[in-house]
Amino acid sequence: MAKNQVDDDVEVLSVEGHEVRITHPHKLYFSKETQLTKLDLVRYYLAIAPGALVGIRDRPIVLKRFVHGAEGEAFYQKRAPSERPGWIRTVTLSFPSGRTAEELVVDEADGLAWIVNLGCIELHPHPVRSTDLEHPNELRVDLDPGPGVGWPDVRRVALEVKSVLEEVGLQGWPKTSGSRGMHVNVRIHPRWSFTEVRRAALALSRAVERRLPDAATSKWWKEERHGVFLDYNQNAKDRTTCSAYSVRPLPDARVSTPLRWAEVPDCEPADFTVLTVPKRFAEIGDPHADMDAGAGSLEGLLELAARDEASGLADAPWPPHFRKMEGEAARVVPSRAKSASSRAKPAAKTTRTKMPLVVVAHSPDKEAALAGLERWKVKYADVAQLLAVDDVLVDAMRGRSSTWTRIRVNLRNVPEAMRPVEAPDPDDDPTREWHAKRSKK
Repeated sequence: MAKNQVDDDVEVLSVEGHEVRITHPHKLYFSKETQLTKLDLVRYYLAIAPGALVGIRDRPIVLKRFVHGAEGEAFYQKRAPSERPGWIRTVTLSFPSGRTAEELVVDEADGLAWIVNLGCIELHPHPVRSTDLEHPNELRVDLDPGPGVGWPDVRRVALEVKSVLEEVGLQGWPKTSGSRGMHVNVRIHPRWSFTEVRRAALALSRAVERRLPDAATSKWWKEERHGVFLDYNQNAKDRTTCSAYSVRPLPDARVSTPLRWAEVPDCEPADFTVLTVPKRFAEIGDPHADMDAGAGSLEGLLELAARDEASGLADAPWPPHFRKMEGEAARVVPSRAKSASSRAKPAAKTTRTKMPLVVVAHSPDKEAALAGLERWKVKYADVAQLLAVDDVLVDAMRGRSSTWTRIRVNLRNVPEAMRPVEAPDPDDDPTREWHAKRSKK
């Protein structure tokens, strides 16, 4: 990589024989614990490019852009920018909604530097190759710890995932998520549809839940969860997760870092940041370098799925923007579910309990939403002291092109006479206007 300083607002890098313009190179992208500029991030990604490209090469990628830095609001951009270098290619994807989008495919370090210049702190590739957009070649296990769940439980669940995968003939490749969780990626032969891959992921999640009922859950609705959630829906079509070596928008510029399984029992996510990972990469290389050589079959997991279905387990809920799927149970939050006794004969007895949830904040600004939660706690101090750690649900919501934070409180431990009514503050749901327009059509 060579560089040619043009002026204070643009720096031109020579990467893979192409010139990549870095605009506003000295703009701070991380200004709290670390003082990192946009150019610092570009240099980080170029330092670990061979590893990052293992996760994104030949895959369509969604641009998650932080144009105002890590502390600013991000937005998703599926469609490739109309003004782009001729050496970056695209493919056209179709989505469950019926829409299509021409998305970027980044194959080399020059394209990686180019999208980081657009504000892409994280990398969000689809689990398919550009030559076969309907058959994933990767199953993704996303371990998401609930409130109050510690890192030791995440590691424990990850090791159980490894055991289940090995029993069905698959190899998992672990990495920190760069936040509070962990990911395990599994290379598979591109023979199965998105629906079948998701079905296999659900079977895996349920198998781990049965083995670690105190620590793991496959329950989709947050009010029913405990411990570490295995998010099987990350395998539904049109879903993406941050890939290896992605920088996360946390104050310490933490990195989603590939690990060897031997490192998992003792690893700490805070050890892996933009400041430490390049040195680690230079010293030990990429622990996932051989991932592409380890593709396996989903037949074992699909056999588990078939046994679950034969025992009476229905399909679990899909993401909200998907149409109702065959075999899927009612897609409704248990706390909002209405009794069907007046509309139909009762089915098999259910063990679901309706939870008394209230929304206390909606905002595109997470800090504003958290401040609203604190105001709510002060206003209802007698109620707040009755809450358990996992009674506060902080949801990272994702719309068509934006993200926002929703905070709910589960009042299950609060006597009914003391329960406040729902009155969000702030109440800024960015999808409300879109839903209103849609309902008028």
